Amino acid sequence: MKILITGANGFLGYYLTEQLLGKKFSVIATGKGECRLPFTHDKNFQYLSMDFTDPFSIHDVFENIKPDVVIHAGAMSKPDECETNQMLAYLVNVEGTVQLLINSADIKSFFIYLSTDFVFDGERGMYREDDIPNPVNYYGRTKLEAEEAVKEYEFDWAIVRTVLVYGKNHSGHNNILKIIKEKLEKGEEYNVVDDQVRTPTYVEDLAKGIVSIVEKKATGIFHLSGKDILTPYQMAIKTAEHLQVDNSIIKRVTAVSFNQPARRPLKTGFAIDKARKELGYEPLTFEEGLKKTFS
Repeated sequence: MKILITGANGFLGYYLTEQLLGKKFSVIATGKGECRLPFTHDKNFQYLSMDFTDPFSIHDVFENIKPDVVIHAGAMSKPDECETNQMLAYLVNVEGTVQLLINSADIKSFFIYLSTDFVFDGERGMYREDDIPNPVNYYGRTKLEAEEAVKEYEFDWAIVRTVLVYGKNHSGHNNILKIIKEKLEKGEEYNVVDDQVRTPTYVEDLAKGIVSIVEKKATGIFHLSGKDILTPYQMAIKTAEHLQVDNSIIKRVTAVSFNQPARRPLKTGFAIDKARKELGYEPLTFEEGLKKTFS
């Protein structure tokens, strides 16, 4: 089975590629620019440069590869950047997804789309797959619009929503725990919100859940996240405790303290009963994820 991944040079892309190769799938990793993945020695691995906002670039790759499965993990995912550059966010998150769907339909690929808890307004939290989305920022709006396009796809599809992904980063991009560790090591005071609730997701768990979707050819919407309900401040304090460093530089603040272009939903987090039942999904605790992140 040939599996094409977009955004393969990114944080999740590394783990997805690693786990799929471990299962002996043929992986076609794609991204803009040169390959930054260390799997070139594996006979089942291939990297192709592809800009999924360019119809010609997609067409050339799909014509050549004809993937059985497409995992669309690439996105413009920083909410503030999406808010301040809405035209680019729409091009990448919506139009790019539609272009991929068009080319996937030509070969009837199984299409798996990575989405976000930011499709919800954060009024209630612990969302289930059938809860009604209502995004409060432009990033969430683009991801929801792309979801709607995926739902109209005439062949098999799955939408994977996730929450605040963390873990050991092989791609050089920051995630919340890496930022916290750097601040603690430098002794720099760091303001962290304590009024936003999440169920943070260990990156290897997310990758395993997606691999399970591939193996089971499970269709529909799946919420894949951690099981611990935490605020970013609580995550920061637990990180300091794990690293055995002074946490006094971590300052508890509320969301109104930040002057950010994009509003954040206050309470998200996911109920993961469906993923447990249909995918055998069982995430690590946050403490277990911390240990693996900093091992």
